[in-house]
Amino acid sequence: MTLVYACIAPHGSETINSITPKTLHRRFQETEQALRILAHNIIRSRPDTIVIATPHNLRLWKQICVVTSHNSSGELTAENQKSISLKVKCDIEFSHKLLTKASKRRLPVVGANYGSADGETSDMPMDWGSLIPLWFILSKKRRKPRISIVTPSREIPLLQNTKFGRTIADVAENDQSKKYAFIASADQAHAHKKSGPYGFSKAAAEYDAIVLKALQENNLKKLLQLKSKFVDEAKPDSLWQLAMLAGILERVKMKSHLYSYQAPTYYGMICADYTRFS
Repeated sequence: MTLVYACIAPHGSETINSITPKTLHRRFQETEQALRILAHNIIRSRPDTIVIATPHNLRLWKQICVVTSHNSSGELTAENQKSISLKVKCDIEFSHKLLTKASKRRLPVVGANYGSADGETSDMPMDWGSLIPLWFILSKKRRKPRISIVTPSREIPLLQNTKFGRTIADVAENDQSKKYAFIASADQAHAHKKSGPYGFSKAAAEYDAIVLKALQENNLKKLLQLKSKFVDEAKPDSLWQLAMLAGILERVKMKSHLYSYQAPTYYGMICADYTRFS
């Protein structure tokens, strides 16, 4: 048993009470509490490596990005000038194995380093899609698992992101020396409010409902059938990471559990996890 845990975690900064005004944070408390449960569950599963799929790291045209830097660090400063920060070691051995396996399967993948070839200055800037979920998990831990950051592509067929998810699972399952966890860092539809930056679309609520049903039925593969026009109208930030998770679940049989769903502003947030059948 090597891939021991997976989850869907949002990355809205409003879930972090230390950098969010109290009046706004109150609207996100249900999600914050659920994120803390996910963090507790990951810590309890004791992974050596956390693979996190984020939509906000390097977005390479028609390419899936695999970070190969030795480190990743970042800081997030809110409007009130309060901030959080995190620096972690990357599992470059896993990332290189993942690149090799994905390339052999003719998937469009690129390895990306930042700074020097190795050492402390080989340090990929950490995007907020990685920083916020990982901050809940790692900010107070002395023993920090290594991480592997991947970014899906929205320009390739969705099924290729799913095949990449299968590859993540295959590489993890073939490594008997370590335990792995997977995080799909994902906010849902972004068109819930007319006052939001993407305007309003009735497709937003419909999209989120479809994701919730797929999750509760333990059948994320049904999301692969969504029409591109509908997805464009709903403006989700999740479909491509969930496609990767769907691929993982094809290889590793896991049961789903929903902890929370909220749309307190213009975007939806889901906290859910997947544990292996005993």
